[in-house]
Amino acid sequence: MPTAWCWQSPANEPVRTTVTVTESLEAETPAAITELGRKEVETLPGVNADDRLRMVPGFSLFRRSSSVAANPTTQGVSLRGLGSTGASRTLVLWDGVPVNSPFGGWIYWTRIAPESLERMEVSRGASTSVFGDKAMGGTINLVTGQPARRGGWLGYEGGDADTHQVEGGGTLTAGARAAFSGHARAFTAGGYYIVPAEARGPIDTPAGVRFTAATARADVFNGRSRLFVRADMLAEERANGTSLTRNSTGLGTVAGNYWRELGGSTVNLLAFHTREEYRAAFSAIGAGRQTERPTSRQSVPSEATGAAGHWRRRAARWNVQAGGDYLRSEGYSNETLYPAGFRTGGGVQRQYGLYGQGDASFGPLRLFGGLRGQDAGGGRAFWMPSGGAALGLERWRLRASAYRAFRAPTLNELFRQFRAGNAVTLANAALRPESLTGAEIGADHVAGGLRASVTAYYSRMDDLITNVTRSITPALITRQRDNAGQATARGLEASAARRWAAWTVQASWLLADSRFAAGERIPQVARQQGSALATWNQRGSLVSAGLRASTLQFEDDRNLYVLPGYAVLHFSLRQALGQGLAAVFAVENALDRRVVAGYSPTPQVGAPRLWRAGLRWSRP
Repeated sequence: MPTAWCWQSPANEPVRTTVTVTESLEAETPAAITELGRKEVETLPGVNADDRLRMVPGFSLFRRSSSVAANPTTQGVSLRGLGSTGASRTLVLWDGVPVNSPFGGWIYWTRIAPESLERMEVSRGASTSVFGDKAMGGTINLVTGQPARRGGWLGYEGGDADTHQVEGGGTLTAGARAAFSGHARAFTAGGYYIVPAEARGPIDTPAGVRFTAATARADVFNGRSRLFVRADMLAEERANGTSLTRNSTGLGTVAGNYWRELGGSTVNLLAFHTREEYRAAFSAIGAGRQTERPTSRQSVPSEATGAAGHWRRRAARWNVQAGGDYLRSEGYSNETLYPAGFRTGGGVQRQYGLYGQGDASFGPLRLFGGLRGQDAGGGRAFWMPSGGAALGLERWRLRASAYRAFRAPTLNELFRQFRAGNAVTLANAALRPESLTGAEIGADHVAGGLRASVTAYYSRMDDLITNVTRSITPALITRQRDNAGQATARGLEASAARRWAAWTVQASWLLADSRFAAGERIPQVARQQGSALATWNQRGSLVSAGLRASTLQFEDDRNLYVLPGYAVLHFSLRQALGQGLAAVFAVENALDRRVVAGYSPTPQVGAPRLWRAGLRWSRP
C-alpha cells in the first residue's frame, strides 16, 4: 500500500497531504486536511461521529441538532459555510463507499460506531478531480482500517434522558491471508423536549431515538492483492417531538473492494448496492400548541448501485491517476394525505464520470493538475478542472489551488415535500444542478510539538439550491426548493495543536462570509465558529475538556428568523482499570446552555446537559 504522507518537516511528525479515495488508495492534493486519529475519536464525547466532527472548523449539519435527536433529513453535511438544505454538499465515504442517502443525500450517522474507526479525515474544498457529485465542499472519509490480528471489545454506557448503549466487535484471523471482523451496537434514548418550556404545549413529547446497527466484513490477502467484502444494516426509529410525528428507517448495504499492485501501478475496483426505506408522519400544530392533527404519512423506498475503478502509477517525482465511476439511484415518495388523498413522485438518476490527474515534484515544489468530466443525467454534462501547487520548506508547506465542482439535485429535492410543525417545504421537479468555482491559498507549519494551519478561500456558487420562502402567515410558512441564483462564500480557517509531555491542546476557528448575490446571508451558516480541546493522557488516565462556540446564523433565506450564538462545554474521562477494562464518562453541554436550533415557527432547541457513564473492555 502506498504511503499516505509526502511532506515532513525534519524531526517532526508529517503533515497529511493525501486524501483517501478507498481504504487502499490515496490521491495527492494541495488541500487542507484534518485527521482525527483513534485517540482523538475516543477523546471527543458524543454518541455518533457527527458530534465528534463538530470540533473540525466549518463542519455543520443542516441544523444545529445532534443526530441523536434530529430527523435524518436534516443530517446533510456542510463545510466552509456553503450551507445545506438537508442534502449534503460534502461527500461522505466509509472505507471508500459513499454513505450519502441515495434519495436525499443526507447521512445516517447511526450506521457507524465511532469506536470502530481507525481515523476520520476531513478534506475541505474540491481540490482533487477524483470525486464528482456531492464533493463541492470537500470529502469526509471514515476509515475502519485493515484488520491485522485477533482482538475484540465490548462496552456499555448509560446516562440521563433514559440513555443506554451496548456495543461490541472483534476480529478473527485465518493465518496471514484472511480476516473476519464485525461490530454491532444498540442504542436507545428517551430524549429531550425540543420546544422550550415557555412555548411548550400538551402535544409536545421528548424527541428520542432507538437504533440497531451491525457490520460484518471479510478480508482476503494474497501477496500484492487484497479483497474485502462488507455488509452493514441499520434499523432506527425516532420520536420527533410531538404526539403524532415519528419517523423510521431501515437500510442495508453490500460493498466490495479489490486492490492489486502491478509493478509500479495500483489498480482498485469498488462496487456497492444500497437499499433504504424512510417512513415519516407529519402534523399541523394548533394555536398555543394545544392540539395537532395529522396531515400526511410518507413511505420513501430507494436504492442505489454504484461502481468505480481507479488506476495509479507512482514514481519518485511524479504520480498519475485515472479512473471512472457510475451511480444509479432510484426512489419514490409515496404520500398518504389526510383526510383523503395520495401523492407520489420520484424516478431514476444515472451519473457517469471519468477523471485523470497528476502531480510532479521540482525540488521542493509540487504541481498538481486534473480534469473530470461528468454526465449528471438529463443531458447535463460538467467539466471540472482542478490545479494547484505546494511548496515544502523546512518547517512550512505553502499551498494554493483552484477548482470547479457541481452537485446534482437529489430525488428528495426534486420530488418530496415535507412539513416541520407549521412550516411546509415544497419540492421542485425543475431544479437544475448547482455548481461551484473556488480558489484557496494556505500554509501548514510544524515545529517541535506545534502544528498549525491557515487557509483563505473563495467560492462562487451558481444556481445554488436552497429553500426559498414563498409566503408567511401566522398559521403557515411556505417554502420551496429553488435555484436561488448566485452566491459567494469566502473566509478564513485556522487550526493549531500543541503537545507538552502528557498534554495536548487544540484550537480551530472559521470565519465565513456566505451571502446570496442580493446580500442576504445563506441560511444555517454562522459568520464565525470555533472549538478548543485540552487533553491530558498519562498512565492509563485520559481527561479532556472542550469548548464549541458559534455566532448567530439565520434559519431562512430572508434572514427573518435569527438563531442566536452559543457556546457549549463538554468533558470526557477514560480510566484504565486493568485487564483490558476501562471506565468511561462524558458530559455534553455541561453548563446546560440553550442552543436554538430552528423555528417551525415555534423555536426549537438543541440538547440540554447530557451525561453518560459506562465500562469498556478490549482485548488487543
